[in-house]
Amino acid sequence: MTDTPAPAPASGPADAPAAPPVAPPGLADITRVFARIGVLSFGGPAAQIALMHKELVEDRPWLTERQFLTALSFCMLLPGPEAMQLATYSGWRLAGLRGGLIAGLLFVLPGAAVILALASLYAGVGDLPLVQALFLGIKAAVIVIVLQALRKVAKKALTRPLAWAIAGAAFLALAVGQVPFPVVILAAAVLGALTLGTAPADGPAPPRVALRDTGRVVAVWGAIWLLPLAALWVVAPGGLLAEIGLFFAKLAVVTFGGAYAVLAYMVQEVVGTHGWLTTAQMMDAMGLAETTPGPLILVTEFVAFLAGAQAGGWAMGLAAAVVTLWVTFAPCFLWIFVGAPYVDWIATRPRLTGALSAITAAVVGVILNLSLWFGLHVLFAEHAPGPGGLRLPVLASLDVAALGLTVLAAGLLWGLRLDLLKVLPLMALAGLGLSWATTGI
Repeated sequence: MTDTPAPAPASGPADAPAAPPVAPPGLADITRVFARIGVLSFGGPAAQIALMHKELVEDRPWLTERQFLTALSFCMLLPGPEAMQLATYSGWRLAGLRGGLIAGLLFVLPGAAVILALASLYAGVGDLPLVQALFLGIKAAVIVIVLQALRKVAKKALTRPLAWAIAGAAFLALAVGQVPFPVVILAAAVLGALTLGTAPADGPAPPRVALRDTGRVVAVWGAIWLLPLAALWVVAPGGLLAEIGLFFAKLAVVTFGGAYAVLAYMVQEVVGTHGWLTTAQMMDAMGLAETTPGPLILVTEFVAFLAGAQAGGWAMGLAAAVVTLWVTFAPCFLWIFVGAPYVDWIATRPRLTGALSAITAAVVGVILNLSLWFGLHVLFAEHAPGPGGLRLPVLASLDVAALGLTVLAAGLLWGLRLDLLKVLPLMALAGLGLSWATTGI
């Protein structure tokens, strides 16, 4: 590995490919711009990617349009938050290893700090009626936000009948068949590789990459990711921190399609299998993650902190949060630093692009399942078993207040097209006002 990119096409993964035809920025400029991106990266991956495009392609330009879009396609092939990995790749392309570390860390750390502060506050006062009223408004907004994400992904992904079939099959497998999320993603990838690949466009051959250098990067970053987890198992085998580290390390490998896609699987494991949090706490975690900058997968930090704090106080919560951040984001640097030199080659591989198309289609079904689960739990107090593992609402248990807040959120986001940063505090105040009007609290 090297700290700076080579000025010409690379012969190994340590050397970044040729820069755009402008003077490459210095580390100070990279730090300043990616700090700005990290602080302003609200609104989920679509808004974050648009912000990076404006900063890196339109305003500077540090990357060309083709470089940016090719990098985005590559990051969507990877497990983990694609916007954070796109930031890391962009920093790597501009300034090698140091640029990638700066860009990736600055994308995550502001939101992680805010999540830690809010999770600490929530752990102390989360059961107060005032807090619950605020969160009801936020959760109503999240219903609309998830449906909005579903619509955007579906519009992009479902462009042919087979993609619709994959999305429907993924939804039924998760909602009715209770098939594990990783199995759904793997099956979609295999099917897409066999059926959805397209012939590559004509163009120059991609640069060669030395496998020896790739192996060295895998060894270094694999050790950075997994050795601390192994140490936890040696020091405290079977303890809470080791269990949390192992679970979220596994989650990092299967997080295809962004946070929305994996949340239902995380809820199933965190609430049903491990019993670390309740369903209500998980829904609050989702609402909280929507209010902070950074990747939505930072919801894992909230979950880990709350699980640790409930088991051993604030210090245990902090340790659990740190462990989770490490095992969630260290592999993101692994994927980028190993795969970045292969980006041009991947773009010419029909089966890989076919696998990506199928995964994206399956994600539509996954997000639909999450929308159904989240909406049922916010809007209805009681649920009854349906076909397979499907849960159906008990209509008499409809929460009219939650329904009204959801309609209000839809009007603000879809009707008035207000910015998410304005809608979330407005919805929190609406939840508080409604509670005061109906109960005096």
